[in-house]
Amino acid sequence: MKGRGYFIAVLAGLTAFGLVLGCEWIPGKPTEAQRPLLSSQVSNFDDLYGRSCTGCHGGDGQLGAARPLRDPLYLALVHRDTLRQIIAQGVPGTTMPAFSERFGGGLTDKQIDILIDGMQNRWGRPQAFTNMSLPPYRLEDARAAGAEPGALERGKIAYTTYCAHCHGPDGRGGEKGGAVVDGAYLALVSDQALRTAVIAGRLDLGMPDWREAVAGQPMTPQDIADVVAWLASHRQRLPGRLAGAGQGS
Repeated sequence: MKGRGYFIAVLAGLTAFGLVLGCEWIPGKPTEAQRPLLSSQVSNFDDLYGRSCTGCHGGDGQLGAARPLRDPLYLALVHRDTLRQIIAQGVPGTTMPAFSERFGGGLTDKQIDILIDGMQNRWGRPQAFTNMSLPPYRLEDARAAGAEPGALERGKIAYTTYCAHCHGPDGRGGEKGGAVVDGAYLALVSDQALRTAVIAGRLDLGMPDWREAVAGQPMTPQDIADVVAWLASHRQRLPGRLAGAGQGS
């Protein structure tokens, strides 16, 4: 009959073996494949979009509070590098936060590229705009192309021509569109967001783009700059907020 010393030796051996293996042998512990991914390891577009974008831009890229991303015109208008900057750094002075880890967000550079690729591949149609001259996306680009800074008097005329039939003669809302000179609205959007809305419209809400507001009379780059200047002139100047702050959307 084996003595007590034998059992002590066996127990000590099993204990030492367990220490070598760590906790890998514990019954019920999930395998590597069963373990949930770290947030930085997520590489599926649907998961990344659902976590980061759905709340503002809509579950399928449209009908959210913010600009629809399921918009071929918008995706043709905005340069990839600009879209990456918007996602990574956010838009100061607006509700668009920074998503890059380098700027306090939770997305890696690779994940941001996955989002951009997914939007462009699923919702973009660049071939539809290859033979079309798009207005410059940014105001700086419009000025470089020869457009003068927006003027309020011209902006009022352009607004009356292209926008009043939807948003009302004074911009406070009409039969087809809401108020666009509302202080709360203007406090949440940048001048660039206004410019983008004038150019690209809101496909998901039936708002026409710069070509369709008046049949056969597309807006010129100067019209666009002037309307944006007129809209922005109604923004209340808030302490600590730069006029027209932000470049995004």
